[in-house]
Amino acid sequence: MERKDLLLANAQIFSAQGKALGAVASRDVRVLVVGNPANTNALIASRNAAGLAPGQFTAMTRLDHNRALSQLAEKTGTHVNDIVRLTIWGNHSSTQYPDLSHAQVKGKPATSLVDQVWIEQQFIPTVQQRGAAIIKVRGSSSAASAASAAIDHVRTWMLGTAAGDWTSMAIPSDGSYGIEPGLIYSYPVTCSNGAYRIVPDLPINDFSRKRMDLSAAELREERDGVRELLGG
Repeated sequence: MERKDLLLANAQIFSAQGKALGAVASRDVRVLVVGNPANTNALIASRNAAGLAPGQFTAMTRLDHNRALSQLAEKTGTHVNDIVRLTIWGNHSSTQYPDLSHAQVKGKPATSLVDQVWIEQQFIPTVQQRGAAIIKVRGSSSAASAASAAIDHVRTWMLGTAAGDWTSMAIPSDGSYGIEPGLIYSYPVTCSNGAYRIVPDLPINDFSRKRMDLSAAELREERDGVRELLGG
Protein backbone atom coordinates (compact mmCIF):
# COMPACT_ATOMS: atom_id res chain seq x y z
CA MET A 1 0.00 0.00 0.00
CA GLU A 2 1.03 3.59 -0.51
CA ARG A 3 1.90 5.34 2.74
CA LYS A 4 -1.03 7.77 2.56
CA ASP A 5 -3.48 4.92 1.95
CA LEU A 6 -2.01 3.03 4.90
CA LEU A 7 -2.36 6.10 7.10
CA LEU A 8 -6.04 6.50 6.27
CA ALA A 9 -6.73 2.79 6.73
CA ASN A 10 -5.03 2.60 10.13
CA ALA A 11 -5.96 6.00 11.54
CA GLN A 12 -9.41 4.89 12.66
CA ILE A 13 -7.92 1.87 14.41
CA PHE A 14 -5.48 3.92 16.45
CA SER A 15 -8.11 6.49 17.31
CA ALA A 16 -10.23 3.73 18.82
CA GLN A 17 -7.25 2.18 20.58
CA GLY A 18 -6.35 5.54 22.12
CA LYS A 19 -9.88 5.98 23.43
CA ALA A 20 -9.82 2.49 24.91
CA LEU A 21 -6.50 3.11 26.63
CA GLY A 22 -7.75 6.40 28.00
CA ALA A 23 -10.84 4.69 29.37
CA VAL A 24 -9.37 1.63 31.06
CA ALA A 25 -5.56 1.54 31.04
CA SER A 26 -3.39 2.12 34.09
CA ARG A 27 -2.50 5.79 34.50
CA ASP A 28 1.12 4.59 34.50
CA VAL A 29 0.88 2.67 31.21
CA ARG A 30 3.70 2.84 28.65
CA VAL A 31 2.61 2.49 25.04
CA LEU A 32 4.71 1.43 22.06
CA VAL A 33 3.13 1.79 18.62
CA VAL A 34 4.55 -0.45 15.91
CA GLY A 35 1.82 -0.37 13.23
CA ASN A 36 2.69 1.92 10.34
CA PRO A 37 2.84 4.81 9.84
CA ALA A 38 3.99 4.35 13.42
CA ASN A 39 4.85 7.94 14.39
CA THR A 40 1.54 9.41 13.31
CA ASN A 41 -0.43 6.45 14.61
CA ALA A 42 1.18 7.06 18.00
CA LEU A 43 0.14 10.71 17.75
CA ILE A 44 -3.45 9.73 16.94
CA ALA A 45 -3.60 7.27 19.81
CA SER A 46 -2.13 9.71 22.33
CA ARG A 47 -4.45 12.54 21.33
CA ASN A 48 -7.47 10.28 21.86
CA ALA A 49 -6.31 8.84 25.20
CA ALA A 50 -8.00 11.09 27.75
CA GLY A 51 -6.13 11.21 31.04
CA LEU A 52 -2.85 9.85 29.71
CA ALA A 53 0.18 12.06 29.15
CA PRO A 54 1.50 12.31 25.57
CA GLY A 55 4.91 11.19 26.81
CA GLN A 56 3.48 7.78 27.66
CA PHE A 57 3.17 7.09 23.91
CA THR A 58 6.15 6.18 21.78
CA ALA A 59 6.69 4.80 18.28
CA MET A 60 9.31 2.31 17.27
CA THR A 61 12.46 3.35 15.46
CA ARG A 62 14.48 0.73 17.33
CA LEU A 63 14.16 -1.57 14.33
CA ASP A 64 15.84 1.11 12.18
CA HIS A 65 18.41 1.66 14.93
CA ASN A 66 19.24 -2.06 15.01
CA ARG A 67 19.51 -2.19 11.23
CA ALA A 68 21.86 0.78 11.24
CA LEU A 69 24.04 -0.88 13.89
CA SER A 70 24.23 -4.02 11.75
CA GLN A 71 25.21 -2.08 8.62
CA LEU A 72 27.97 -0.20 10.43
CA ALA A 73 29.26 -3.32 12.19
CA GLU A 74 29.47 -5.19 8.89
CA LYS A 75 31.26 -2.31 7.20
CA THR A 76 33.83 -1.92 9.99
CA GLY A 77 34.31 -5.62 10.72
CA THR A 78 33.11 -5.23 14.29
CA HIS A 79 30.18 -6.35 16.45
CA VAL A 80 27.05 -4.30 17.10
CA ASN A 81 28.01 -4.29 20.79
CA ASP A 82 31.16 -2.34 19.84
CA ILE A 83 29.06 0.61 18.61
CA VAL A 84 27.55 3.39 20.72
CA ARG A 85 25.78 6.72 20.16
CA LEU A 86 24.19 5.98 16.81
CA THR A 87 20.96 7.89 16.18
CA ILE A 88 17.83 7.57 14.09
CA TRP A 89 16.17 10.99 13.67
CA GLY A 90 12.64 11.62 12.48
CA ASN A 91 9.97 9.40 11.01
CA HIS A 92 9.88 5.62 10.71
CA SER A 93 9.80 5.98 6.94
CA SER A 94 12.10 6.49 3.99
CA THR A 95 12.79 10.04 5.23
CA GLN A 96 14.33 8.86 8.50
CA TYR A 97 17.90 9.98 9.04
CA PRO A 98 20.36 7.39 10.39
CA ASP A 99 23.12 9.56 11.83
CA LEU A 100 26.72 8.44 12.38
CA SER A 101 28.13 11.86 13.21
CA HIS A 102 28.19 11.13 16.97
CA ALA A 103 28.62 7.35 16.80
CA GLN A 104 31.70 5.56 18.05
CA VAL A 105 33.10 2.14 17.17
CA LYS A 106 35.39 0.71 19.84
CA GLY A 107 35.91 4.26 21.08
CA LYS A 108 36.80 5.69 17.67
CA PRO A 109 34.57 8.12 15.77
CA ALA A 110 32.55 6.14 13.24
CA THR A 111 33.12 8.82 10.63
CA SER A 112 36.87 8.18 10.84
CA LEU A 113 36.33 4.54 9.83
CA VAL A 114 33.97 5.02 6.88
CA ASP A 115 33.92 7.55 4.06
CA GLN A 116 31.22 10.07 3.28
CA VAL A 117 30.42 8.46 -0.05
CA TRP A 118 29.54 5.20 1.70
CA ILE A 119 27.44 7.07 4.26
CA GLU A 120 25.44 8.93 1.62
CA GLN A 121 25.18 6.31 -1.10
CA GLN A 122 25.09 3.05 0.86
CA PHE A 123 24.45 3.40 4.58
CA ILE A 124 21.62 5.94 4.67
CA PRO A 125 19.61 4.53 1.71
CA THR A 126 20.04 0.94 2.92
CA VAL A 127 18.68 1.73 6.39
CA GLN A 128 15.88 3.90 4.98
CA GLN A 129 14.76 1.25 2.49
CA ARG A 130 15.55 -1.93 4.41
CA GLY A 131 11.94 -2.82 5.16
CA ALA A 132 10.89 -2.47 1.53
CA ALA A 133 13.92 -4.47 0.40
CA ILE A 134 13.02 -7.35 2.72
CA ILE A 135 9.42 -7.39 1.49
CA LYS A 136 10.64 -7.43 -2.10
CA VAL A 137 12.91 -10.43 -1.47
CA ARG A 138 10.74 -12.44 0.94
CA GLY A 139 7.28 -11.37 -0.16
CA SER A 140 6.45 -10.54 3.45
CA SER A 141 7.64 -8.20 6.16
CA SER A 142 10.37 -8.86 8.71
CA ALA A 143 7.95 -9.59 11.53
CA ALA A 144 10.52 -11.40 13.68
CA SER A 145 12.96 -8.50 13.46
CA ALA A 146 10.21 -6.05 14.37
CA ALA A 147 9.15 -8.19 17.32
CA SER A 148 12.74 -8.38 18.55
CA ALA A 149 13.11 -4.61 18.20
CA ALA A 150 9.89 -4.05 20.14
CA ILE A 151 11.30 -6.11 22.99
CA ASP A 152 14.54 -4.12 22.81
CA HIS A 153 12.61 -0.83 22.89
CA VAL A 154 10.56 -1.73 25.96
CA ARG A 155 13.47 -3.35 27.80
CA THR A 156 15.63 -0.26 27.34
CA TRP A 157 12.76 2.07 28.27
CA MET A 158 12.14 0.21 31.52
CA LEU A 159 15.64 -0.96 32.48
CA GLY A 160 17.74 1.88 31.10
CA THR A 161 20.45 2.61 28.55
CA ALA A 162 24.04 1.58 29.15
CA ALA A 163 26.45 4.18 30.50
CA GLY A 164 27.92 6.26 27.70
CA ASP A 165 25.33 5.16 25.17
CA TRP A 166 21.86 6.11 24.00
CA THR A 167 19.10 4.64 21.87
CA SER A 168 16.57 5.93 19.34
CA MET A 169 12.90 6.36 20.27
CA ALA A 170 10.11 8.23 18.50
CA ILE A 171 8.60 10.42 21.22
CA PRO A 172 6.59 13.64 21.48
CA SER A 173 8.86 16.51 20.54
CA ASP A 174 9.39 19.19 23.18
CA GLY A 175 10.93 21.52 20.61
CA SER A 176 14.43 20.10 20.98
CA TYR A 177 16.66 20.46 17.93
CA GLY A 178 14.17 22.79 16.28
CA ILE A 179 11.48 20.15 15.77
CA GLU A 180 7.89 21.36 16.13
CA PRO A 181 6.55 20.48 19.60
CA GLY A 182 4.02 17.65 19.64
CA LEU A 183 5.23 15.73 16.60
CA ILE A 184 6.18 12.13 17.38
CA TYR A 185 9.78 12.34 16.25
CA SER A 186 12.69 9.96 16.72
CA TYR A 187 15.44 11.35 18.94
CA PRO A 188 18.54 10.05 20.67
CA VAL A 189 17.44 9.34 24.23
CA THR A 190 18.81 7.96 27.45
CA CYS A 191 16.52 5.91 29.68
CA SER A 192 16.49 5.42 33.43
CA ASN A 193 13.87 4.18 35.91
CA GLY A 194 11.20 3.82 33.23
CA ALA A 195 11.65 7.35 31.89
CA TYR A 196 13.43 8.71 28.83
CA ARG A 197 15.30 11.95 28.27
CA ILE A 198 16.38 13.50 24.97
CA VAL A 199 20.16 13.77 24.68
CA PRO A 200 20.77 17.54 24.77
CA ASP A 201 23.08 19.91 22.95
CA LEU A 202 24.48 17.66 20.24
CA PRO A 203 26.15 19.65 17.45
CA ILE A 204 24.13 19.42 14.24
CA ASN A 205 25.89 20.09 10.95
CA ASP A 206 24.22 21.26 7.76
CA PHE A 207 24.15 17.75 6.29
CA SER A 208 22.20 16.48 9.30
CA ARG A 209 19.98 19.54 9.60
CA LYS A 210 18.64 19.15 6.08
CA ARG A 211 17.69 15.52 6.61
CA MET A 212 16.21 16.07 10.06
CA ASP A 213 14.00 18.87 8.73
CA LEU A 214 12.89 16.79 5.73
CA SER A 215 11.59 14.07 8.03
CA ALA A 216 9.87 16.63 10.26
CA ALA A 217 8.12 18.07 7.19
CA GLU A 218 6.78 14.63 6.30
CA LEU A 219 5.44 14.20 9.84
CA ARG A 220 3.68 17.55 9.67
CA GLU A 221 2.08 16.51 6.39
CA GLU A 222 0.89 13.22 7.88
CA ARG A 223 -0.49 15.00 10.95
CA ASP A 224 -2.36 17.52 8.83
CA GLY A 225 -3.94 14.66 6.88
CA VAL A 226 -5.58 13.20 9.99
CA ARG A 227 -6.45 16.34 11.94
CA GLU A 228 -10.07 15.27 12.30
CA LEU A 229 -8.91 12.30 14.39
CA LEU A 230 -6.69 14.27 16.75
CA GLY A 231 -9.42 15.48 19.06
CA GLY A 232 -9.56 18.95 20.58
